[in-house]
Parts: sequence; C-alpha cells; structure tokens
Amino acid sequence: MKDAIRSTARVLGPAGVLAVLWLVAPALLGFVLVANLSAASDWLGTLGAAAPFVFALIFAVTSGLGILPTYAQAVVAGWVFGSTVGLVAALGGFVGGAIIGWAVARLVSSRRVEDAIERHPKARVIRKALVGRGFWPTLGIVTLIRIPPNSPFALTNLAFAACGVPLLTHSIGAAIGMSPRTAVIVLLSAAAAASGAKDLQTFIVDGPGTWVLVGGVATLIVVFGIITFIAERALAKATETNRTDPTPK
Repeated sequence: MKDAIRSTARVLGPAGVLAVLWLVAPALLGFVLVANLSAASDWLGTLGAAAPFVFALIFAVTSGLGILPTYAQAVVAGWVFGSTVGLVAALGGFVGGAIIGWAVARLVSSRRVEDAIERHPKARVIRKALVGRGFWPTLGIVTLIRIPPNSPFALTNLAFAACGVPLLTHSIGAAIGMSPRTAVIVLLSAAAAASGAKDLQTFIVDGPGTWVLVGGVATLIVVFGIITFIAERALAKATETNRTDPTPK
C-alpha cells in the first residue's frame, strides 16, 4: 500500500501536492471566512459602488488558487449584496475562479497526469468518456459533475485541466453546473441578512429560533440532495452511453 502511494506521488509530482493543498485549505479557511462575516461585510461596505466588482475579483482569485471555497464566498455575496447583485457577483467570481484554477492546474500538472492516465486502462475509459466525444458530450458531463454540492471546486478544476478538458468547455460547464447551488446559498444568505442580524452567530442566537433554523438547514439538505441525485443519475447515464457508443472519433 505504501509503495503504491509513493509510486502515485512520484507520477503525479507537483499535481499531487496541489491536490492535497486544494483539498485541505478551502475546507479550513471557509469556516474562518463565515465566522468573520461581519468584518467582511463592513470592509466591502466601505468600497461603495465598486464593492461587487472587487468582491467578484477576490472571489475569482481566492477560489481559483484554492484558498477559499465557493460556498463561503456565496454566503458573503448574499449577505452583503442581496439576492440579485449577490448572485451576479458570485457567478462572476466562480467563473473567473474556474478559469484561474484551470490555468494553474495545467501549469502545475503539465502532462504528468495525462501520462499516468494513459498507463491505466480504466482511467483511459473514464477520460475518453469525459473528453473524447466532442464538445457537447464533454460539456454535458462537465456540467453534471459541477452540479452536486459535494463537488469540490478547486479539485474539480485540477481534475478537468489535468484530463485535458478545454478551457472554454470547462468554463461554460462551471457556469451552468454551479449556478443552482450558488443561487440557493445566495438567496438563503440574503434572507438571513434581511432579518437585521449583524452576523450569522447573531442570526442563530437572536434570530428566528432554533426550530426555524433547523427547518431551514433540513430544507437546504433536501434540496441539495435532490439536485445531487438528479445530477448523478444523469451523469451515470451519460458516461455509460459514451463508453458503449462505438462511433469512432
């Protein structure tokens, strides 16, 4: 087992290190951002009309470099800017982040991951299902992979770039696939901010009460569960079709 891990690490090289960083950093720093929502809101408030644009740029850079997760920044977007402006700013942020993440991943991974995939038959089949069928099938699969809330943004950027997904397909798929979950988070955050609470802690303690909060979280889980179920079923069907389609490309 240890030998297999060492062998994989040698093959992946810098891409393996990047994958570990992009797995750990967003998970930890996302909680820090949400815990400091009030401070972030106050700072953005000092920027006036430029605030949504500055926020979108920060969102793009920090998510693209795998520093902050998209969900935490979507919370900030809804809390500070409301549902409409917040959603637009968040969409611009994660699309920009997808582009930056793709570029960084391609630079770091080079051809190491692609070469490793070519040495494993099962991995080749998966890669062919992803990028070997033309623009529209690839766009469909990229979009479906992006839809579930449990799809880690930075790692998915790395995986798509390393597998050779074109930048345009990657960016459009991110824009379409991540819009539903981002909209849900932004709308819920905007609704919480509309209550007059200074931050999430105040909203939880002095807000609508424990049972309302629990009900809201339960609803969020159900909605995300439905979205994930539909996306995974469609993804399984799409990849199976691509694997069995004998049409040469």
